[in-house]
Amino acid sequence: MSEKYTPRYRNYALGVLLLGYIVNFVDRSILAILLEPIKIELALSDTQLGLLGGLAFALFYATLGIPIAALADRWSRVKVLSISMVIWSAMTALCGLASGFWTLLIARIGVGIGEAGASPPSHSLISDYFPIETRATALSIYALGIPIGSMVGNFVGGWGAEELGWRMTFYLVGVPGILIAFLLLATLREPPRGMSEKVQPTEADAADKAPSMKEVFRFLWAKRSFRHIGFAAGLHAFVGYGAGTWNAPFLIRSHEMPITEVGSWLALIAGIGAIGTFGGGFLGDQLSKRYDDRRWYLWVSGIATIVMVPFQFVAYLYSDLVAVIPCLFVVSILGGMYLGPSFAMTQALVSLRMRAVASALLLFMLNIIGMGLGPYVVGVLSDAFGPAYGISSLRYALCIAVLANIWATVHYFCGAKMLRKDLEDTEALNAGRAMSAPA
Repeated sequence: MSEKYTPRYRNYALGVLLLGYIVNFVDRSILAILLEPIKIELALSDTQLGLLGGLAFALFYATLGIPIAALADRWSRVKVLSISMVIWSAMTALCGLASGFWTLLIARIGVGIGEAGASPPSHSLISDYFPIETRATALSIYALGIPIGSMVGNFVGGWGAEELGWRMTFYLVGVPGILIAFLLLATLREPPRGMSEKVQPTEADAADKAPSMKEVFRFLWAKRSFRHIGFAAGLHAFVGYGAGTWNAPFLIRSHEMPITEVGSWLALIAGIGAIGTFGGGFLGDQLSKRYDDRRWYLWVSGIATIVMVPFQFVAYLYSDLVAVIPCLFVVSILGGMYLGPSFAMTQALVSLRMRAVASALLLFMLNIIGMGLGPYVVGVLSDAFGPAYGISSLRYALCIAVLANIWATVHYFCGAKMLRKDLEDTEALNAGRAMSAPA
C-alpha cells in the first residue's frame, strides 16, 4: 500500500485536485467580472444580478452537494468528481448562449449542480491521503484554488469582456475543465478509507456501509463546535461572496475604472489572497502542534476575521484608490485564512465514512448563508439605497454586509471553547471501534 501511495504520489494527487478546484473557481467567479456588460446588454437590475451571482447558483450547489457527497461516501470519489467537472464546465460554456435573465439563470443553475460534486469528494480524498497533523495545510493548499481561480477568472474575464465579448468569454473558460476531468479520471487512485489515520481501520470498518445523511447530520449537529464553525464560515462567506461578486461593479461605478483595469487589479488582489489561504491552514497546524491545542485552528480564523473589518470599511468608503487598493490586498490575505482550519476540523469531528457528507454539510451552511444570500442581499440593498445615494448606493450596501464578519468572529471563538472535547469524543469513538473489531 505504501509503495502505491508514496509521498510523491500524494503530492501529485493534491496538485491534480488543486488544478480541478482552480477550474471550479474560474467557472464560478467569471460571472462577477462580466456583470456590468451583462447588465447593459440584457437590461438587468442589481437584484437580478445578485440572484445570478448568488442564490441561483448556491441553492442548487449547496442542496445537491449533500446527496452527491453521500454517493461519494459509498462509491468512487474520483468518478463522482470527474463526472461533476464535465457537467459544470459544459454548463459554463452554455452561459454564453443566454438570451435573457431566465436562460442565463438556468445555465447558472446547471453550473451549480455540477460544482456540487467538487469539494466533498476532494476533501474526503485529501483526508485519506494526508494525516491530521498536516491535513489543514493540505486542505489549505487545495483551497488555493479559490484565489488562483478567482485571479484567472478576473484577468481572463476583464480581458475577454473587452476583446471577445462576455459570451465568447464563457465559451473560453468552459472547455478546459472537460479535459482536466479526463486527467483526474485517468491518473487519480481511490485510496482506502482511513488510510492516513493513527488508528488504522480494520477490514470490518472498510466493509461497513456508510451511514445515512440523516445519521451524519445528527452526529455532526450534536457537536456544538461544528455548529459554531458552520455559522462562522457562513457569515464569513456572506461578506466574502458579497464583496467578490460586487467588487468589479463597485470599482467601475464609484471609481470609474475601465473593465480591463478592473480585471487586472482584481486578479492581482485575488492572487495575493493565496498567502492567507495557505497561511491559515499552515498557522493552524504549526500553532496547534507547538502548544498541543487544536483550538488554535479556530483562534487563527477568528483573529483574521476581526482584524480585516476596518480595512474593509476603508476600502469601500475612502474616495481615493491610493487607499482602496492596498486595503483590498489586506482583506484578500486575511479573508481566506478560515478555509483550511474550518474544513480540517470538520473532517476531524466525524468518522471515516462520514467525511464527504460532513464536508457537504459545512459547504451547505457556508454557501446558503454566504454565496446564496451575500450577493443577493448586497444587490437588494444597492437597489434600495439607489434613490437616496445614486451611484454610491453599492458602496453603502457593501459596508452593511461587512458587519456580518463581527458576528462570525463571535462564533469562531465560541466554537474554540467546545472544540477540544468534541474532538476527543470522536477520537475515542473511532479508537473504540478499532479495539472492538474482531482480530
